[in-house]
Amino acid sequence: MHVLDRPRIRVTKTLMLVTDVGFVAYFLVVGLALIPPEWAFADYADPLMADWNWSFLWIDLLASATGLASLWLLRRRDRSGPPLMLVSLVLTMASGLMAIAFWTLRGDFSPAWWAPNLYLLLFPVPAILALVRAGAFTK
Repeated sequence: MHVLDRPRIRVTKTLMLVTDVGFVAYFLVVGLALIPPEWAFADYADPLMADWNWSFLWIDLLASATGLASLWLLRRRDRSGPPLMLVSLVLTMASGLMAIAFWTLRGDFSPAWWAPNLYLLLFPVPAILALVRAGAFTK
């Protein structure tokens, strides 16, 4: 069975689609100021924290663009799909790690904000390992 047809990768593809659309939706919601204050992270209204939040825009949109492009390429069985998938997963993981590191440094633990960032950090790991082990990005 080809690495891209394994159940773990099929699940990851679904999670990628949800995540990549979610990245775009999140920044639309933030940009339109639709997050209720009681759901916002600590010091959400502080301009420095708002800048910190917006600093994720570019990594998240790049993860989303490469992820959606890789899913489209994978459906077409294009050889450039697996390496682009790997790039997207690493960017997604980095985004989650950056946020978790920040909240750890601040000593701020809010399950509502830790959970999605732990998800971003951890869901890519099995697929990254599978892609690297199989050398799927070099074939």
